[in-house]
Amino acid sequence: MTRSVWLKADDAVGDWESRKKRITAGLEAGVDWVLVDEDDVSRVRDLGAVSIAAFRNGGIDVVDTVDDGPDAVAVGKDGEGDGTADLPPDLSGSADLSTLRRGDADTAYVRVFNQDYESFAETAAEAADHTLVVSEDWTIIPLENLIARIGDETELVAGVETAAEARTAFETLETGADGVLLDSDDPDEIRQTVEIRDEAEREQLDLQWATITEIERVGSADRVCVDTGSLMESDEGMLVGSMSRGLFFVHAETAESPYVASRPFRVNAGAVHAYVRTPGGGTKYLAELGSGDEVQVIDTDGRAREAVVGRAKIERRPMFRIEAAVGGDTEAGDVDDSGGVDEAEPDDSDSTPPEGDRIETLLQNAETIKVATRDGPRAVTDLEAGDEVRVYYEDTARHFGEAVDERIVEQ
Repeated sequence: MTRSVWLKADDAVGDWESRKKRITAGLEAGVDWVLVDEDDVSRVRDLGAVSIAAFRNGGIDVVDTVDDGPDAVAVGKDGEGDGTADLPPDLSGSADLSTLRRGDADTAYVRVFNQDYESFAETAAEAADHTLVVSEDWTIIPLENLIARIGDETELVAGVETAAEARTAFETLETGADGVLLDSDDPDEIRQTVEIRDEAEREQLDLQWATITEIERVGSADRVCVDTGSLMESDEGMLVGSMSRGLFFVHAETAESPYVASRPFRVNAGAVHAYVRTPGGGTKYLAELGSGDEVQVIDTDGRAREAVVGRAKIERRPMFRIEAAVGGDTEAGDVDDSGGVDEAEPDDSDSTPPEGDRIETLLQNAETIKVATRDGPRAVTDLEAGDEVRVYYEDTARHFGEAVDERIVEQ
């Protein structure tokens, strides 16, 4: 689920210099939207690239949708939404709701003073693409009610003043709000709120252990180093493999070695044919990656995040073929003289994952490339038959990187 951080920066914040300072902090932190008055739209455009929602100054009139206009038009300020105008007994007579229903605005701003305003927000959500709800005493009951009632009709954005409140909003009723509208000048609160958004968006994968059954030197191949625009931690890496159903966890080069300095932005990911997992559950061939593409960075507990590829570096290098068994009690063979193992007998079971299902990949023969084992990161040059390594397994086939319900044999 995609979450968003909106930053409130209309004239209630103060003069333009105060608003500018807040907006600049938001741009540096990576907020998704800023909520401003119409007069500030062009000035915000000059500050940087961000989505802009705007009120018409002084009321609920329509903001013209010109090329340099806002990305969303908000209704509710100095109107019924913020309590300036009284709610009509019959909501069909609401000026704010009429503006939304005509399509002259696509964003509703509502301050929830009581249950009547909660009902007003629920009705506004039926016509609004975005519904910004600010609770006066910041109790989570109105938010819980709206999350339960609105469903997918709108993007529900909860007003907050701190990063802690943002976390609660994202976690309320497990589903959480779609976004938060932060009202704060504190750059640390803004930055922490964006970090909480990123945490809330992280996919959680179910990693499992696979047993190494064979290690074999296979000569040279074109291998790919994936250099990202992000620094990775010591427990992070990428999921790569020769078979789409089973991907190996390969660590980023975060550790110093006697041979080379650490490169915490890099994963030496394997040969050009291999798959790498991408955000949203897709895959790409390593050979396809280029600057600007997105890949999935994952930690050893299965928490995933996105990273932008800065470059993919392809060079010919000596390789290992590494084979592992997933599921069941599969015994590893004996290591042979070449550093490999005798292949264990195959299992024809159709379970998920099949008992003894084999997955494999090619990784460079170098001590700086590490995989995740039960004993921590281990260089591929030190791997032995019987070692257990972290993998991601899913019983599905893929076509052009997308999971398909089709029988595809990979061997």
